[in-house]
Amino acid sequence: MRFTNGAFVWVVIAISMAALPLRTMLAPALHATAAAPANKSAAGEVTWQPTNVVNGAPIFFQVKWSKPLRSLHATWLSHDVPFVYDEANKTWSALAGVNLKTKAGSYPIEFAAETATGQAVTFVRTIRVQSAHYRTVALSVPRKFTEPSPADLAAIKQEETLKKDVFEKVTPQREWSGAFHPPITLTDVRISDQFGTARKFNGKVQSVHQGLDYAVPQGTPIFATNEGTVVLSESLFFEGNCVMIDHGQGLLTLYMHLSELKVKAGDYVEHGQQIGLSGATGRATGAHLHIAVRWQGTYLDPATLFSLKLPEQ
Repeated sequence: MRFTNGAFVWVVIAISMAALPLRTMLAPALHATAAAPANKSAAGEVTWQPTNVVNGAPIFFQVKWSKPLRSLHATWLSHDVPFVYDEANKTWSALAGVNLKTKAGSYPIEFAAETATGQAVTFVRTIRVQSAHYRTVALSVPRKFTEPSPADLAAIKQEETLKKDVFEKVTPQREWSGAFHPPITLTDVRISDQFGTARKFNGKVQSVHQGLDYAVPQGTPIFATNEGTVVLSESLFFEGNCVMIDHGQGLLTLYMHLSELKVKAGDYVEHGQQIGLSGATGRATGAHLHIAVRWQGTYLDPATLFSLKLPEQ
């Protein structure tokens, strides 16, 4: 279903208009998806998950306010973060993320709200970002993928323009609803490569792995992780047969190296709808699925996204 009204780190924020003294309550993280302790003040109450925020991760914010608001926005790591009101739990919420290159440190998230009476309210919370530990692996692929021919370089350049256009046209409204689920329903699936791995192709470090790889046989059904609109479904040089789904508010999921495409650009897909079959097309060392999560130009860890407890809408 679509959502037209105004969520790889995601953040949840709650705001209360009660006249409370400014205070910050901190507690050790017990679970990756547990909500962070609330920061309460006269302006509001803010929570987020996961509690341990690391570079490369999504974050879900929630804000609860006792009186009606017209709007709520935030600025986080130079990104504009629009919040959506969740009627069921009376909170404003948004998904955001931390770039893989963000250094460890404390970073402010700055909120700007407008009350039902038109009053402007601003307040700031500080979030600690820690450095995740990512590994390096060596892979061997056909030489054309590390030293493309002039013809291949021309095709790659054209595809970069295509992808840039797709990335710039994401839907401002939220389309996702509820938790994101892994794109494969098989049990005991082996993860062959994690997010954030530095990858050496034929002896040279050429990229950082910006997704999650599932080691599954050729032809394994692949499913949409959540609701959204297909914005690309075609063969690309590096990605092979690729599907991109726009979930709204700058959030995309990308499914690569497919052997077969089951959807086309413009299709609206439901949560769990089949979108293709796994394969080894593009720059791949064997049959598998590579899934990536992209938020406002930043790639985020899919595994963390799948662990977040997100509201239905």
